[in-house]
Amino acid sequence: MKREQTEDPSDSAPGVEGELKEDRYVGGRDLTHWSTRAGAAVEHVARRVGERIGPYTALVITLIVGLALVVALSVAAVEVYDAVADGDGVAGIDEPMLLFMMTLRSPGFDVAVTAFTDIAGTIGMPVIAVLGMLVLGIKRRSWTPVVIIAAAGAGSLLMTIAGKELIQRERPPLVDAVPPFEYSPSFPSGHTLNAVAVVGAIAYLLVLRRTSRGARIAIIAAAVAFDLLVGMSRVYLGHHWFTDVLVGWILGVLWLALVITAHRLYLTIRRQRHPSPDAVPVDRS
Repeated sequence: MKREQTEDPSDSAPGVEGELKEDRYVGGRDLTHWSTRAGAAVEHVARRVGERIGPYTALVITLIVGLALVVALSVAAVEVYDAVADGDGVAGIDEPMLLFMMTLRSPGFDVAVTAFTDIAGTIGMPVIAVLGMLVLGIKRRSWTPVVIIAAAGAGSLLMTIAGKELIQRERPPLVDAVPPFEYSPSFPSGHTLNAVAVVGAIAYLLVLRRTSRGARIAIIAAAVAFDLLVGMSRVYLGHHWFTDVLVGWILGVLWLALVITAHRLYLTIRRQRHPSPDAVPVDRS
């Protein structure tokens, strides 16, 4: 069956009705369908839990469990980093990458890159997150975007804090950095990790309400490009080693995957509580 097209296909229905009609599918894929054995087992547990405590509570509990996994991921990243650094493997590209980036610098470019990287900084990224929560939450008349974006940001912040406290890695020498200088521990890159998690969560929510394949691809491409450029800007400015950025990308993607999985479980519970005829969205490429 096909979903009826509306004048505003991106956000056509508010609240729970909108979540079930608009968020359940990406293209022709049903996000509440779990094809693997492990996925089916997780779905079964989620359904049983959802029957007792409700969809939103289940979503929050799933995210809290995910936050515990975040700490474990940070510890694992530290262990991997120590092993790599001891063997001078991936860490061996840090200095050559920094030296290469230094050859690209110019006064005007330094100013532009600094302004860009500040978008993912301690002021810019919270502003983006809050705007995303307000706009999507109000437009869709739902708390779900607020919970998802807030969880993405909180998890990335916890990973950043844990990694910096456990590793205490020094940043590149100040003589090789572009001011203003930063003095907190270098590993992992918080700018990079937060950009992947928060911008990725916002992009995911936007993709859910786009029936055009071209629009979905454009949103994903823009988010990926932004995340890649934020990471490379940190190396260009000499504020991070490349391995700090690399781990930031990896941890950000893993946490984003956990957040998306939690949302899929939430949708699965919602569908169970509010059964409706299946409807595959129209893909207007």
